[in-house]
Formats: sequence, C-alpha cells, structure tokens
Amino acid sequence: MGYLTVSHERPTGLIDWFRGLPESRFGAFIPVLLALAAIWIYFGVTEPAFLSARNFYFLFMQSAVVGTLAVGITVVLLLGDIDLSVAATSGVCAALMAVLIASAGIPAPLACLVAIAAGITLSSLQGLLVAYVGIPSFVVTLAGLLGFQGLMLKILGIQGAINVRDPFVRGITTINLPPEIGWLLAALCVAAFAFIAWRRHNRRKSMGLELDPVAATVSRVAFFALLAFAAVATLNAYRGVPLLVVLLVGLTALLAWITTSTPFGRSLFAVGGNTESARRVGMSVQKIRVAAFAIVGLMAAVGGIVGASRYASVSFNAFAGGPLLLEAIGAAVIGGTSLFGGRGSVWNALLGALVIGSLGNGLDLSGASAADKLMFSGAILLLAVSIDAISRAGSGHSR
Repeated sequence: MGYLTVSHERPTGLIDWFRGLPESRFGAFIPVLLALAAIWIYFGVTEPAFLSARNFYFLFMQSAVVGTLAVGITVVLLLGDIDLSVAATSGVCAALMAVLIASAGIPAPLACLVAIAAGITLSSLQGLLVAYVGIPSFVVTLAGLLGFQGLMLKILGIQGAINVRDPFVRGITTINLPPEIGWLLAALCVAAFAFIAWRRHNRRKSMGLELDPVAATVSRVAFFALLAFAAVATLNAYRGVPLLVVLLVGLTALLAWITTSTPFGRSLFAVGGNTESARRVGMSVQKIRVAAFAIVGLMAAVGGIVGASRYASVSFNAFAGGPLLLEAIGAAVIGGTSLFGGRGSVWNALLGALVIGSLGNGLDLSGASAADKLMFSGAILLLAVSIDAISRAGSGHSR
C-alpha cells in the first residue's frame, strides 16, 4: 500500500491529496489516531487525572508489553497467518531467563540472550510446520499455546512464580533518561524522519514517479515533530523519558525499515496479498514464513523480558493466563493490520496498543469493573475487524 501521490508534472494540490488520503499508506493511521484522540479527550474530560503527566508515564509503561507483542504479531499477520502462542512463548522466555538468573547464577545479559534465542527457536519450529508441512498456522500455534503454557509451568516449578530483582533486568523499566537526553533524542528522531521523507521525495523524482505535494510532506514532518516533542515534554514533566520507550521505538523502527524498505519486507506484503502469484515470480514462500515466525519469537522474548522487568517477577497469570494474547492481537488489528494479509504497519500496532491501554487505563480511573473493560475492548476489536472486512470487500481484494 503506497502513498497516494500527485504527479510532479501536473500537481493537483493539497485538496486532491487530502481527498485520497484514506486510500494512501496513511489510511490506516488516521482512524486509529482519531480513536486514540477520542479516548483521551473523553477520559480527559470525565477523569481529569487521566491527562496528567504521571498517568501518561504509566500508560506508556503499561502498554509496552502489549505493544512489543503486537509489533511482532503484525509481521505474521502481513502473511495472512496468525500466532496464538505468542503470549505463552513470551512467558516461557521470561521464565527461562528468571530461572537462569535466580537458580543457575548466569549473568543477566547472557540469560536475556538465551531467552531471546529460545523465543526465536520455538517460533521458528512452528513456522517450519506451517511452511513445509502445510499445517494451518491457527492449528500449529493453538497447539503451541497449550504446549508452551505447560512448559512455562514446568519451568516455574511448584511456586508458580519467580521474583526478578536483578539490577540489569529491572533497569530496563526503571531507568529514565535525563531531560536533555530526551529532547536530543526527539530532535534526532524528527531529523531522521525529515531526512527519510526528503530522500524518498528525491528518489521518486529522479525515477519520474508521482510525488506528494511538498506542503503535504512538510505537514507530515511538522505533525511528527509536534507528537515527538509533546511526548518528551509530557514525560519530562514527571520522571523523564523511560529507557524502555526508547528501546521499543528503536526496535519498531528497525522492523518498520525491514518490512517496508527491504526485499524481505516487500515479500511479506506480496505473499500476504497473493501467495500463488508470489510463488510464481520466484519468491521462497516457505522461507519467508519461517523468517516471519522467527521475528515473532524474537519480539515475544523481548516482551517477556520487559514484562519480567516491569512486574519484578514472572508468573503464569501475567503472561499465559491473562488477556495478554487477545490484547496483542487486538492492538495489531485495531492498528489497521488486516487479518487477511497484505496490509499493515508495525507503527500502527504501537498505536493500537496505546488505544487498548488508554481504554483500560481510563476505565480503571473511572472505577469500571473488569467485565466492562473486556466488553469495551471486545467491541473495539470487532469494529476494527468489521471495518477491515468491509474495506476489502469494497476494493475487491481476496486471497
């Protein structure tokens, strides 16, 4: 899904560009951003504490695990597959890391690397079954969900939970950057965003391809700058920018580059859009599927490490026994990733995680019950999937 562009030979201006915006690559970004804004405005009016710097700080931290898993799931959803075991995989990796640190005395950095390797291995094995044996991903990962839940319980042992107090692991979610570093990182992000937009504009111009109006590109850069500096200002008003946020944004940026600017990333969209056509042009569909599942395993392991750091413990209920799986899939879908494959963005998955996190946070502040939270989240997820199905039917897309 590319930009809706305007020819540099016969520009039609911003009006036509805005009219076509829903069909552009920003089409999925706008609804989720509007939904997020609506939630923030509503709870900001009804619960004044919601818009406080302190609440936003904890909102970002609370959404980190869901966002990490949602970013990984997005890669598999681009293929039209799904991973129902991602939360359980995350729990296994977290439990393995905790045992290695607490019982085996292995240094925390090495234990984290082992956990990441385990996540990649477990998910890659599932990818092999999907790609080479031909078992549907739903069935394979459903079996993985059950099996990994049992494996996690085995690793945790009789206690069912392991405390994690290692300074290295805990520092992932407790270290905050000095205000000056936060402002510097925001400026660097804006500069990088502007450079990428400028380079893309010049590249398309040199190839004789259609271009966005210059004013539209400048507006995007200005809007991104506003969001970046506003986020830093809000976080600095409480404790500063968390190291976790920097790490998550960095990982997401890496996956965004992989999925949009590399041959592998373009293959993901091609296979998700039409598997048979991708195979006919010589793409190794099996290898692409295995690699996508490996990325999910990587992000699941990272999510497990982040969760262990934030909760200072690893328990079955925190990972495999709670709503983490549904929230992660919901965040990806709410962010505009199609369950039918071929459309999605890892950045939008982060926004989807913020939508779910903001809804839960606001309902908590308003005293809503757990039942209310689940019903609201389910309604939003159903709405997002319905919009996706209707839009695909209207455009004639099919797998």
